[in-house]
Amino acid sequence: MKRRDFIKVSGAAAAGVALGGCSVPQEAKKGPLVKGWQQFPERIGRDVEAFDPLNIKEITIEIGLKKPFDVLHVSDTHIARADNRDDERKIKLAASRSRWMNAGEHYLDEAIRIARENGMYLMHTGDMHDFVSEANLDCDAKHMMEGDWFVCAGNHEYSKYVGEAREDEAYKADSYKAVRDAFPNDLSFASRVIGGVNFVAVDDVYYNFTDRQLELMKAEVAKGLPVILLIHVPLYTPEYYKDEIERMEGRCAYLAGVPLELTETYEPGVTYPAGEEWRYRKVQQRSDEPTLRFIAWLKEQPLLKGILCGHMHRFFEERFSPTAIQYTVGATYNGDAQVVHFK
Repeated sequence: MKRRDFIKVSGAAAAGVALGGCSVPQEAKKGPLVKGWQQFPERIGRDVEAFDPLNIKEITIEIGLKKPFDVLHVSDTHIARADNRDDERKIKLAASRSRWMNAGEHYLDEAIRIARENGMYLMHTGDMHDFVSEANLDCDAKHMMEGDWFVCAGNHEYSKYVGEAREDEAYKADSYKAVRDAFPNDLSFASRVIGGVNFVAVDDVYYNFTDRQLELMKAEVAKGLPVILLIHVPLYTPEYYKDEIERMEGRCAYLAGVPLELTETYEPGVTYPAGEEWRYRKVQQRSDEPTLRFIAWLKEQPLLKGILCGHMHRFFEERFSPTAIQYTVGATYNGDAQVVHFK
């Protein structure tokens, strides 16, 4: 039985059971939709009563719809929970990681409340949890049952202990089924039509796309509907790259599809021991040929109307193609969200 089905049948969510450390949604007073984009002070370590309101940035994507609708877009919640079903190492990891991401569940609950009160669909673009644990997967499943969600995976969705090993398709396969069972749609590739718009979620968590994903994407575009792409890792755009490489002091840009001559310059002067070459950012983030083909084809698609993504834990937007702007949302654990008005 899938985790979400088990929770539903057991009635644990309805009864308010903690589910291995997952907090019960906070009851918040009704209020108007938060307007504007404001940087709030540091929230780490605060009690729930001291949290600032959810920081919502509003954007509009003009498609020419007969009936407009809204989506509340969040990403990078980084739930960090573990209990006695997990090993001691994960329990210690949860204690360590939650010190700087302890607000994620509170703001996720706020996002669900606001979406429900304003009749908005909910979309999450990866890193719902910080690492794979029984408690984290229970939290994922519970929150996914509380709203009308469409999601894509993040790299942390499959991370066992956060950076302890080379993360590739084989690594992902070890936990894929358990993770997939906590979410409402497939995490490799999925599509959903809402209000005449085709939302397509594609896995790019390791900075690459596959030829199979390109085939599936072509089939979605062939339906003739306007397309919104959901991915975790943002795609290379010139100003985004410049901005990120400056922030990271030349170490890397954390973008997919970066030209090879640029990734080769990552981490100047850094040396890893023999056998640990996978740790180099220029190895982890190098674009392979299928990825470059996918992105080059995508740029030429007039039906692509926007890209929603996360990963960077901050807001950023830049035009990706003649018909589409790429919108990165800030991290949920830091109280950031994005309302997208589709018109």
